[in-house]
Amino acid sequence: MADNSGPKVPGCKVVLVGESAVGKTCIISRFISGAFDSNVSSTNGASYASKNVQYDKLGKNLLLDVWDTAGQEKYRALTKFFYKDAKVAILVYDITRYDTFKSIKEFWYEQVKENGPKNIVIGIAGNKCDLYEKEEVNENEAREFAASIGAIFALTSAQNNSGINELFRDVGNKYLDPNFQQQLQIENEEKNPEGKNTNIVLDKKEEKKPEKKKKSFC
Repeated sequence: MADNSGPKVPGCKVVLVGESAVGKTCIISRFISGAFDSNVSSTNGASYASKNVQYDKLGKNLLLDVWDTAGQEKYRALTKFFYKDAKVAILVYDITRYDTFKSIKEFWYEQVKENGPKNIVIGIAGNKCDLYEKEEVNENEAREFAASIGAIFALTSAQNNSGINELFRDVGNKYLDPNFQQQLQIENEEKNPEGKNTNIVLDKKEEKKPEKKKKSFC
């Protein structure tokens, strides 16, 4: 009897790390299912979901196993075990909280280096870019840090579904082709030759939104 199952799609373990409430769960939900839930709560321990992604530039598919890890300090000893066999680590910070950016520089990146594979692909997501009017982390500073460690950088918004697919596309491309980041840098320089800050600007009707009292996790 013929086997019609076709070739097996290679797997790629992706872990998202960062402080609590930076939006890791919301990013994963948007990427996997396209859904957004503003009432999501903090992750306890870890969870994961999978998605088959086609990378057109290279003509290849990857089955991304995307792991959502807890950012609370009480789970940090557990989180480091999830770096094992990971091909990609995405460090997430909240652009409205400078302490979350400082944390990925001083703690989470060091954790990845100490516990992850030597050739792990690093991505950095500046999340909640829809709240640009409350920005505490300068985009250029974040991009400079990403460049210094050879990481893919993206501004993302789980709420507006902005930058998320591009982030997973770029880290996947780099995993499949180590020369991809150099190509991406050249493309970015061609689009923005003067090195100007390219912050996302929303429509005027979206600029003024009622401020929520509850803490945003997305």
